[in-house]
Amino acid sequence: MASVRPLRPAAPTPAPVVATPAKPEKPPKAKAIRTPVVPAPPPLAKAPPRAPRPGVTLDGGWDKRLTKGAVVPDTAIDLHGHTLASAHALLDAGLDRAIGNGDRVLLLVTGKPPRPESERPHARGAIRAAVQDWLMASRHAGRIAAVRGAHPRHGGQGALYIILRRSRGG
Repeated sequence: MASVRPLRPAAPTPAPVVATPAKPEKPPKAKAIRTPVVPAPPPLAKAPPRAPRPGVTLDGGWDKRLTKGAVVPDTAIDLHGHTLASAHALLDAGLDRAIGNGDRVLLLVTGKPPRPESERPHARGAIRAAVQDWLMASRHAGRIAAVRGAHPRHGGQGALYIILRRSRGG
């Protein structure tokens, strides 16, 4: 530090200013303006957690195996010959049983969708049309990882794979 020289000469320090007490002045009176008090909005309620939608995600390996038909379903549920009400009950019971057994892939046979040239398209495919809604509204919706069309060896357009999530328990 002894060899360091300042680049500019130091500025002289100003003499301290002594403040003299001044007589305080009264500020002019302002008119009081009343503004209405607006209550703060209530905090937003947290949205209830939604169950994951079935059929949203699978990794590429699953999709490749499903496309090639390399996946063997653990369980199959056939809804042929059922009314909408009995098919819904059978699907719910089948999902319950498959989850209880620890199955991962369910084959759901719904029947082929109506042909475009069909005169009465509403006469065929009613169960297949309702299956996605049933699965999303199901009490098991959180356990369904994906829903995909089946390979031709498992029914093609007349069937679906329901891939269940792994159970979190030991």
